[in-house]
Amino acid sequence: MTGTPPLVRQATSVAIDGRAILIEGDSGTGKSSLALELIDRGAVLVGDDAVLLEVSGNRLLAHPHPNTRGLVEVRNLGILPFPCAEEATVALVIVLNPQAPRFIEAADTIEIAGIAIPLVRLWPHAGPLALKAELALSHFGNRVC
Repeated sequence: MTGTPPLVRQATSVAIDGRAILIEGDSGTGKSSLALELIDRGAVLVGDDAVLLEVSGNRLLAHPHPNTRGLVEVRNLGILPFPCAEEATVALVIVLNPQAPRFIEAADTIEIAGIAIPLVRLWPHAGPLALKAELALSHFGNRVC
């Protein structure tokens, strides 16, 4: 990481082809469950519950938090180890929210550490969430340069 202190963000993150998705939402909305579904479909864990973010040029990079590196809290099973990516460029923020709109024409934008990131809200109890997250990354996510 660079000399600038990283920002700690409460989120779960996975990487798909080097593009990180930050998964956010209230406790119990299924952030870790969505991450597990995405990992099952080929994504790689970046971090569960907390990630470190740093700016590198015009990109926002996600790194595992040292306290939870390679660990996912799997409800009903405990805290389990998973392979972990050390770095991925944040391309999309997904917020699990019961008030998510039924459909959108474009992603919203959130600014994190001065970097604009597309944001999509998904209703947490309307599957298939992993497929929706992959589609959101494909259609709305920033491209990695």
